[in-house]
Amino acid sequence: MNDPQGAAPSAVALEHMTGPARGSLTWLGASTLDVTLDAGCFIDISEPRVGDKNSDLVARFHKIENTYEIEAAVDRSVWVNGIQVVSARLEHGDTIEFGETGPLCRCRFFTEHSPVRNSVSDILSDAVAYLRVSRKPFVRRTINAYQILFGRITHETSILFKVTVLVAIAGFGALIFQQQQLNRHFQDSIETASAKLDNVATAMFNTQKEALRPSDLAALRETLEQRVTLNMTRLEELESRSAATGRIIDESRGAVAFLQGVYGFRERSGDRMLRQLIDSDGLPMISPRGQPLLSADGNGPLVEIQFTGTGFVVGNNSLLITNRHVALPWEKNVSTSLLATDDFVPVMMDFFAYLPNEVKAIQVYLSSASERADIAILGSESALPMVQGLDLFALPPKSGDEIIVIGYPTGLKSMLAQSGSSFIEELQETKNTDFWSVAARLAEEGYIAPLASRGIISQVTQSTIVYDAETTYGGSGGPVLNIEGKVVAVNAAILPEYGGSNFGVPIAEVLELIDQAQNR
Repeated sequence: MNDPQGAAPSAVALEHMTGPARGSLTWLGASTLDVTLDAGCFIDISEPRVGDKNSDLVARFHKIENTYEIEAAVDRSVWVNGIQVVSARLEHGDTIEFGETGPLCRCRFFTEHSPVRNSVSDILSDAVAYLRVSRKPFVRRTINAYQILFGRITHETSILFKVTVLVAIAGFGALIFQQQQLNRHFQDSIETASAKLDNVATAMFNTQKEALRPSDLAALRETLEQRVTLNMTRLEELESRSAATGRIIDESRGAVAFLQGVYGFRERSGDRMLRQLIDSDGLPMISPRGQPLLSADGNGPLVEIQFTGTGFVVGNNSLLITNRHVALPWEKNVSTSLLATDDFVPVMMDFFAYLPNEVKAIQVYLSSASERADIAILGSESALPMVQGLDLFALPPKSGDEIIVIGYPTGLKSMLAQSGSSFIEELQETKNTDFWSVAARLAEEGYIAPLASRGIISQVTQSTIVYDAETTYGGSGGPVLNIEGKVVAVNAAILPEYGGSNFGVPIAEVLELIDQAQNR
């Protein structure tokens, strides 16, 4: 990619990385430019025409100093560097995706010193950028990246480079062919020698099979008995392990809490909270972009962001462990982190924990959070119910170990699915289905119950444990148990595109955080 090296750009262009115009440049010059897409995803960038109401409008560019600001059209989506934006000021190298199915482009600044031809490293950089920011499925994204890479190398590199690559490919092909010939010759030699050995073994067996001795029969019977015994032992072990898993789940569920909370935003310089603006008819006021208007001067409902998660009681019934991103949910919420600016600070408004078989919710708060790992300790406004806390296992597990993950994946939805149709019908009849009421009703009816899944640990590092037990959002903060029922990690993250792998924080981080909290 051309680098202006800090110099003020003399020209700005969009390089089309995908779509019908792939490989071409569109120069931006006017103070305002409209971006439209036709049915074939062909992009058109031109100055607005007076009186023209273009329904294909996707975005608009506004020139600001030496660059442009991109503004998404109403009800249209624009992503800059993989993040959906309403408006954003463009920098050199930013990737822009227009619409759900639109093309991907890169913003480029040019100076008088910018080279005319892209280098191979520039082309590789663009392919990597596409892999990183594109929202297409992983396989489709990888195929497109290779098409971009080889297509641009074919069309945009010098003749000398192409000839060098062809010579290298030809030499590599010749080397592969020669290696294949050597391997084939070696394999033929092995097969010939093996055939000779087989002939000798056959002859030897033919001479001995008629003279089978009693000792041979005894050895054969002993071998068969050993195999039967071994199979029975394995079967008993599997049955015992299955029963043990059920026992561990039953004994541990009572210590796994369902967490639900809501947070808002308070102005940094005062006590006013962020609210919606409503009109004289009591209806929410909407911006030209179709979003509710929000302000500390608002006269409508408070801006409240709801969340759910999982926690678990450890030790002597005094500590509740969860993820840091559950206790401080605004830190990793891309949609709301933009509100936490110099003008507003996030504020936890309500935070409750429900334990299985307990009707009453427990109000909790953040007691301590790790600055290094995704773990936190919650305190409670009142004493926790007397439950058997989970034991922590200080030694790290090994790859291949079986584990059990317990939590509340999908939050209220999974518990409603388990409650049955009659309970759901009752909720529908009462029409009392708000965030807090549903949880309270589930607790009253005894439906607060976590789900459990089994899996295998695939990788263990100092900071992460990787396993394949099924879980999803809402299960964050739940315990990861070994087959002895002791906690070896705290469930933290999911990567559905990476083979269904899930990530946990090793229990050593929890022990360190507990030690720090107790020594304060």
